[in-house]
Amino acid sequence: MKKREPVRTIMTKNIHVVQVDDKLSHVQEMMRKFGVRHIPVVHKKQLVGIISRTDLNRLTFGNLFEGQQDADEAILEMLTLNQVMSHKPRVVRVDDTIRKVAEILAVEEFHALPVVETDDETRLVGIVTTTDVIRYMLEQY
Repeated sequence: MKKREPVRTIMTKNIHVVQVDDKLSHVQEMMRKFGVRHIPVVHKKQLVGIISRTDLNRLTFGNLFEGQQDADEAILEMLTLNQVMSHKPRVVRVDDTIRKVAEILAVEEFHALPVVETDDETRLVGIVTTTDVIRYMLEQY
């Protein structure tokens, strides 16, 4: 197993992002369209947060009851992305090792981490998920 492999080798580089002033319905649609569960939130080009499918599910009833789409839409219109997202998310640097990322994911119980430049925590360059780490580990066996 490679011990010092940097996260840049497994991260997703072509990431989907949303702007902090985007509507929650837009975020929900992007998650559906691209099949992602986490989307970094930026202000212009600077990372300011992250939003997850779980964050949105906490607000809506659609997964619990049939015919609640109108209620879900109303809730998503009442709240802003800025109110719902996680601010100042835990990040990893592009040169951090996959082992370090795996430890953070396991201990701190995150499912995705934005990847930033080594010298600038607001310059987003990718995202790494538990799935990325598991796939990497499986390749080693």
